[in-house]
Amino acid sequence: MSFQELFITPFAEFDFMRYALASIFCLALSAAPVGVFLVMRRMSLIGDALGHAVLPGAAIGYMFAGLSLPAMSIGGFAAGLLMALLAGLVSRFTTLKEDANFAAFYLTSLAVGVVLVSKNGDSVDLLHLLFGSVLAVDVAALTLIAAAASVTALALAVIYRPLVLESIDPLFLKAVNGKGGFWHVLFLVLVVMNMVAGFQALGTLMSVGLMMLPAITARLWAESMGMMISMAALIALLCGFAGLLFSYHIEIPSGPAIILCCGLLYVFSVVFGWEGGVVTKWLKHRRHKAG
Repeated sequence: MSFQELFITPFAEFDFMRYALASIFCLALSAAPVGVFLVMRRMSLIGDALGHAVLPGAAIGYMFAGLSLPAMSIGGFAAGLLMALLAGLVSRFTTLKEDANFAAFYLTSLAVGVVLVSKNGDSVDLLHLLFGSVLAVDVAALTLIAAAASVTALALAVIYRPLVLESIDPLFLKAVNGKGGFWHVLFLVLVVMNMVAGFQALGTLMSVGLMMLPAITARLWAESMGMMISMAALIALLCGFAGLLFSYHIEIPSGPAIILCCGLLYVFSVVFGWEGGVVTKWLKHRRHKAG
């Protein structure tokens, strides 16, 4: 098989492959940078929780309008924001931490969503919502994903400095009256927005993978915030491209193939990453002992 047949022909011949690649490109530029901030703020599991919280809202939209993109998107966005608000309120008025409340709400939300879809649809509909199908992305879905990516990129550019400061030194931001709570809420809105956009292509269970795995992997190669964001976006794009080709040639589901590529690169980075990889830490320790 020639280079062109392997890497270019699938995208040159089929519209659905081009749409899928374009959607991955948009998500790589928006979801992956958001994932970096989640990692730096030690909110990785909260991102996962918000991803699952989208499901019951999408299921309610499905109940009223079937596989309607606007209905499921609005329902998923509302459900994600509602869970974030409820988790924050419970954390404020009880002794439970925010991450514990997110875990409780997301498990409940996932169960509610599965029950709603199972009672009002079939197994195919449930699998579509849970795992998505990036190869089924159409113009409408691509427009939604591109719009979410544009809003996210613009918002991150505007609030970049307070977000970085809150991630590194939240006490200082609070001391100078930096409105840390406002930036936190706005950031959670961006997380939910990207989860809603991501589930159109990858489903509610897989969308969080493209947000978190590239960000976690980038942390093992870079130290500065700017470099981590750039690397996370590049990793997401490369893994998306490789996963689409892998699913096309091997005939496996595209969403899991993309996340699997992200996972394999993460495993490689755990061993060889410049910033905290196993081999790097071992070499530094050995040089320290020799010195």
